[in-house]
Amino acid sequence: MCGIVGFSSIFDPELLRKMSDCLAYRGPDDSGEFIDSQRNVFLAMRRLSIIDPDNGKQPMSNEDETLWIVFNGEIFNYKKLKDILISKGHKFKTDHSDTEVLIHLYEEKGSDMLSELNGMFAFVIYDKKNKLFFGARDRMGIKPLYYSLKDSFFGFASESKALLFCPKITKKIDFQSLYDYMSLQYIPAPRTIFEDIKKLACASYFIFELDKNNLNISKYWDLPQSSNENMTMDQALALVRHETEAAVKRWSISDVPIACSLSGGLDSSSVTGILAKSGFGPLRTFSLGFKEKKDSSFDEREIAKNTASMWCAHHHETIIEPDDLLLDLRKMVYHLDEPYAGGLPSWYIYKSMKRKVKVAMTGTGGDELFGVYGYWRPYESFIWGLRERAKLFLLESQAGGYSGLKTKNKQGYLYHRYFTDSMKKNIVFNRERLKGVVPTEGYIQKIWQQSLSGSARDSVAYVHFKTQLPEEFLSMTDKFSMAHSIEARTPLLDHKLVEAVMSIPPGLRTSAGDPKYLFNLAMKDVLSIQVRKASKKGFVLPIGHWLRGPLSREAQHYLGEDYLKKQGIFNPNLYKYVVKPFFQGRSYLKNLVWTVYMFQLWHETYIENEPS
Repeated sequence: MCGIVGFSSIFDPELLRKMSDCLAYRGPDDSGEFIDSQRNVFLAMRRLSIIDPDNGKQPMSNEDETLWIVFNGEIFNYKKLKDILISKGHKFKTDHSDTEVLIHLYEEKGSDMLSELNGMFAFVIYDKKNKLFFGARDRMGIKPLYYSLKDSFFGFASESKALLFCPKITKKIDFQSLYDYMSLQYIPAPRTIFEDIKKLACASYFIFELDKNNLNISKYWDLPQSSNENMTMDQALALVRHETEAAVKRWSISDVPIACSLSGGLDSSSVTGILAKSGFGPLRTFSLGFKEKKDSSFDEREIAKNTASMWCAHHHETIIEPDDLLLDLRKMVYHLDEPYAGGLPSWYIYKSMKRKVKVAMTGTGGDELFGVYGYWRPYESFIWGLRERAKLFLLESQAGGYSGLKTKNKQGYLYHRYFTDSMKKNIVFNRERLKGVVPTEGYIQKIWQQSLSGSARDSVAYVHFKTQLPEEFLSMTDKFSMAHSIEARTPLLDHKLVEAVMSIPPGLRTSAGDPKYLFNLAMKDVLSIQVRKASKKGFVLPIGHWLRGPLSREAQHYLGEDYLKKQGIFNPNLYKYVVKPFFQGRSYLKNLVWTVYMFQLWHETYIENEPS
């Protein structure tokens, strides 16, 4: 696992070091640089050594040094690929480095290599003969890759903060990104909050031709739709179990100790159980608990303890008060790079793992594979749809917007959002800011239509795999884990497992009453009764308490009418219709206020100050 950076067109070794140094926490074990002074090509990396710690130094080249690579991630089928490449005459100089496999696979297949890879990855290959950069990101978007093409300058990095050192790149805010953030609480690819920086979308690759200054981006994989309509329940259960076991086994390859992030929920408990039952050990588990509050039903500590005990795991438990999350809030904002207003607790899981292990297996992706939290219900049920429309109508009318009930973007309108397009148009932004902006509801609608499915369950899953999963959950997981020099692995997002699960008819894969019933049944022998019968839980941030309590003075400053006018980004009506009513007692507006507050913290960190 690494932090990678690189650029072309200018000769600046000091810039390379600055970009690499700012990502040192992503790879504290090793560092390396490559400079081609004839073509002004610069590559660097920071390495967290997981596979072949002694020989996997980067940047790495092929035999004649016509190819150089910087690679962030893990290729879990590298041994099989290496055997095939050796049989075709390729010579390897490392013992078992997956990085070197990528170089020789590119020699053999060019961009077609990507279909052969199983893993999580973001890498860039400098091809000296063909005078180009070839860069790619894994199918699910587990590992990030940012880039910028500004005039003749081309640069890339694992995090956008590294690109901010480049003199040609400005901090000008991309307004479309901000507009979408206000509805989604994250920014979907390929945009970032900065106009001059983009992120490569999941399952995509780029080719940048150095002499022509030409960038082409292509997609190499897409989420399949359900295809086997004649599948039986027994066949579905057998398929899920077999592919899940195979995925966990593949993703447990490591030359250093592995631990499990264990929440007590179905997904992480299944990963832990399969690892333990397969004989993997000694097993270490890490859980996060919250001191019980009278107004909180969230506490999976006992379930997690029982699961760890069931498999004789060495269990670690971190207990915090909900208010403790605020102690590291600005550190989180810094490491996230972009405005984000979603979940925060996993920061403390990785913080507790630091210096104890390097690799953490997680259950991320299980919800998206099996039922997507039931978000498809409003599209299948008249009652659920009516409830969602009524909720949106109430929110819009009381927050100074107007009803979008007649919107032409039916699916986009019903999809869960915070600020709706009508609210952003009427109270959040000034009209002149809206020129050229594409409505978020229309953006969601477009992705929905790309799914080409007649099933709302398939279409909602498709939207999540293209938006929230990579750009919120996986982005946050990568940034929070790497901030503590931990490699987070997501075996439930192994692409073979994903393809298998998505081939199951949606009516078998999930149900209205229990979205994850199929996964629960398939994993029953590795789960305790407590886990199998527990309802879906998740720690809900006490943002109402925070904003009216420990953050009250700061929030009222950053969200006050005078500050908003001086800042010039938002319409002061935002204070009148959202912020002021919230502080006067309208608690249902807390998510909207929190969304703006988290943007203001990001703005202070990255725009008003120099991040450090």
